[in-house]
Amino acid sequence: MSFIEKVRNVAIIAHIDHGKTTLIDSIFRATRLFRENARVTERVMDNNELERERGITIRAKHCSVEWNGYRINIIDTPGHADFSGEVERILSMVDSVLLLVDANEGPMPQTRYVLMRSLRLGLRPIVIVNKVDRPMAEPMNALHKTFDLFLELGASDEQCDFAVLYGSGLHGWVVRDLDSDAREGMDALFETIVENVPPPQGNPDAPFLMQVSTIGWRDHIGRTGTGRILQGTIRKGQDINRATTQWKEGSGPSRNLGRQGHEFEVTGIFPDRVNYIWVTRGLDTVAMEEAVAGDIVTFAGPKEITIGDSIATPELENPGLPPLEIEEPTVSMLFLVNTGPFAGQDGNAATLRQIRTRLERELRTNIALRMEDAGRSDGFKVSGRGELHLAILIEEMRREGMELCVSPPEVITKLDEQGRLLEPMEELSIDVPLEHQGVVIEKVSQRKGELTHMANDGRGIVRLEFNISTRGLIGYRNEFLTDTRGLGIMASRFIGYGPWNGDIVSRSRGSMISMDTGVATSYSLENLQERGTLFVSPTEPVYAGMIVGEHARPNDLPCNPTKRKALTNHRAVGKDHSIGLDVPRRLTLDTALEWIAPGELLEVTPKAVRPRKAIIDAEARKREERRRAEAC
Repeated sequence: MSFIEKVRNVAIIAHIDHGKTTLIDSIFRATRLFRENARVTERVMDNNELERERGITIRAKHCSVEWNGYRINIIDTPGHADFSGEVERILSMVDSVLLLVDANEGPMPQTRYVLMRSLRLGLRPIVIVNKVDRPMAEPMNALHKTFDLFLELGASDEQCDFAVLYGSGLHGWVVRDLDSDAREGMDALFETIVENVPPPQGNPDAPFLMQVSTIGWRDHIGRTGTGRILQGTIRKGQDINRATTQWKEGSGPSRNLGRQGHEFEVTGIFPDRVNYIWVTRGLDTVAMEEAVAGDIVTFAGPKEITIGDSIATPELENPGLPPLEIEEPTVSMLFLVNTGPFAGQDGNAATLRQIRTRLERELRTNIALRMEDAGRSDGFKVSGRGELHLAILIEEMRREGMELCVSPPEVITKLDEQGRLLEPMEELSIDVPLEHQGVVIEKVSQRKGELTHMANDGRGIVRLEFNISTRGLIGYRNEFLTDTRGLGIMASRFIGYGPWNGDIVSRSRGSMISMDTGVATSYSLENLQERGTLFVSPTEPVYAGMIVGEHARPNDLPCNPTKRKALTNHRAVGKDHSIGLDVPRRLTLDTALEWIAPGELLEVTPKAVRPRKAIIDAEARKREERRRAEAC
């Protein structure tokens, strides 16, 4: 049996929190990837600090394991909709997918999306019903819903005849039959992969050809490209051609039709050389002299590498491959220089040049990100797939010691052929206890959400499905958790563009704005907490124009949180009155981005997150409000 016949390339896809990374931990233990006495952390594939803190996978990662002489290349993919673009490109490198479905929740919005992409590529998924050992789990019900989803997405007869496994990624067992098989070990998973996943198709003796699916960056080396070798052999120091392609309208003779009604054309062929080759063995990246068809490799050499580039040897006459889809951003923010009075106290107040340099460095690897001129001298407009996508970038920048200001998230609109305004739409899925369904339906309806489906599972939980604009979802997540007392589960996915839904009121309460600069006092905050919810506590520094709380009414409330009690020689009845303050509401980066409204900014530093008015000076703010009122 040749080398290529002993290789299996699979990706693990699922909705967020359905157990992808935990299952990989069990795979590592079953294949004895680590020593017996090795100290291994949980979710070892989430090697980024932010991934561990948030419990999500942000970047797709590649690993490989050996089992009974077979090499199984596994790609762990993100489950959050904001990083779904990673999944789209990864699927081009594998021959099948492991679709994880929670035995309790069943298919969720992101499950539909990743399965749809897999089926369109002709892949035959292997379904794993995970977490079957949990209370309230209904594995057969989850399986039936998954089968219905296959039919709804137009799966072929071969794709609907999928292999089914049941297991617990946390406890490290997978079985074919829940009733008769012993619940131990992962052999059933490996056997199913070997039996149902075809080996890579490709002739090792043919001219070399591969397509770049992901890009990266290495200091002192430059940009790197990762993809599966489709045919041939790549060697260190080998001369190659890098071909770029794009879609064109119309139909005609073509070597490959990439999508219906479209064919592609080669836009350029650039001679270059491969200087470095790496492959993944276990979790380690190993430098190699050569790699052959079927393997997933990372290479460096060409200065310009982009997603979808075809890499081939010069003797291949037609190296172009259909371009890979790159997701378009739907949400944008302004990244501005921090001009507040406290700039530079917590970290390094980034200049415009430093912000540009940092964003350009991010653009090298984060291709779903866009940066453009905002028409102002103090910042740039940055666009991404969603609030979380941009929040991760902001969090990384603040942890690097940078200070900056960001504006509220805004959706990116388009015009259709008739000139009508379109905005991004999302499919929203909510699981909530019955007693809270009324307030959820009311709040989502106020945000122009349309209820499309409602189902009761018979255990006190109702599933609500809505079509709602991305603009209507901004700022709702925190309100949703409050309305459902933390018992609700909300997930959404981008489904395309729809007609503009009109004005949506995302925040019904105003801001409490400090009129003075100084230190907040207990004496002043005690009176202010009766007017709303405070964001600061005594002895915290504040400045004029900084937002110190949320007003209980829709209008903004100027206040002085630094006011002190007058000291006199007169004795008062309330002399020994003790001050009772409520615990202030602490805004995290995510909640603050949802909370701030137009005309406000969020000052982000390594130590603090401070909402403020875009125009700090109160008189200048009033003049601007009058000017806008006159213009309207």
